[in-house]
Amino acid sequence: MPRETQALKSVLSKRFPLPHHRAFCAEKEGCGKKSKSVYSRTMIIRRKTRQIKVGNVAVGGDAPVAVQSMTNTDTRDVPATVAQIHRLTEAGCEIIRVAILDLEAAAAITRIKEQISIPLIADIHFDARLAVASMEHGAQGIRINPGNLGGPDKLSRVVAAAKQHQVPIRVGVNSGSVEKDILQKYGHPTPEALVESAMRNVRLLEELYFDQIKISLKSSDALTTLEAYRILSAQCDYPLHLGVTEAGGLIAGTVKSSVALGILLYEGIGDTFRISLTRDPVEEIRVGYELLRSLHIRERGPELISCPTCGRCQVNLFSLAEQVERHIQNIDTPLKIAVMGCVVNGPGEAKEADIGVAGGHGVGIIFKKGQLYKKVAEDKLLAVFLTEIDIMIEEARQAAHNP
Repeated sequence: MPRETQALKSVLSKRFPLPHHRAFCAEKEGCGKKSKSVYSRTMIIRRKTRQIKVGNVAVGGDAPVAVQSMTNTDTRDVPATVAQIHRLTEAGCEIIRVAILDLEAAAAITRIKEQISIPLIADIHFDARLAVASMEHGAQGIRINPGNLGGPDKLSRVVAAAKQHQVPIRVGVNSGSVEKDILQKYGHPTPEALVESAMRNVRLLEELYFDQIKISLKSSDALTTLEAYRILSAQCDYPLHLGVTEAGGLIAGTVKSSVALGILLYEGIGDTFRISLTRDPVEEIRVGYELLRSLHIRERGPELISCPTCGRCQVNLFSLAEQVERHIQNIDTPLKIAVMGCVVNGPGEAKEADIGVAGGHGVGIIFKKGQLYKKVAEDKLLAVFLTEIDIMIEEARQAAHNP
């Protein structure tokens, strides 16, 4: 290995240490016991954290990484808020957060909770009264910045209510909430500044003998977020809520969040997260589960794989893939589905798929596990393929219920 390459690897290994993980070695067929492959699967070893409960959902410890979102409705509009939460729940959201702007919004929590099945967190800024009122009306978690609630007396009232109602508190720090003295110390919201702000606010709660705490550190910069959580995870064992704030629209937000959260989750850091998108919040849930699936952390619903198309493609693959994706988007049965552009390479490239389709000139094929299943006229291909998917999903459900 050239000396320059060795030096670069040394620098990178110190700056970006490898995560804690365990690789499963799979023997290659016919190669004997001496030939081992470490490319099969990686089991990520989660960082050990304390466990808290948000309603009936465990966060931290050995609990699965939970997927969250936040409504973008006016919380005082109970029907609209409930309708959106139902859509989020159907998509797989496990914890929902709502903005509490005033006492009317806090009071609406009672009626909202009567109609939903997942835990509700109240998002509070500046006003301790809203935090207390939210818990009195049934919020199962609150998100606050303890340092901006108006002083020790007001924070004490919030903590007393949290103890009384057995509600955990998320200390939520972002780049816009860092205290002035910390900003002066670091110059701008650096990872170190975010961590110092978070730990200062955590200590305010600890001084009141409160430890049902979850922490989040959010920046709109992916690398700042990444480094901040790395530093924080080495300093405490409270469960961590991951997120990149103000991440952007579907493309920019997905990329930023996947960079920061994907690396952190691969390193075993993070107990719950939200993909923040300037989009219908249901998209946040779908992106979140795809992120977990890509890391082999959790699987929910079918996985759709499709080729990017090339000159051999003889069907409208974009439309075909979109219609298949819409058909399966609220199905929770794990299944690998392939939508390929040509019959020449499609079945071979997608041979690990449970079921797939490949287009051709006037005719397409449906294949299962890489083997030809049936040929179908192009104008009937989508309908037949969706029917075959439904049959396979129903068979999988019956097998799960009757092992």
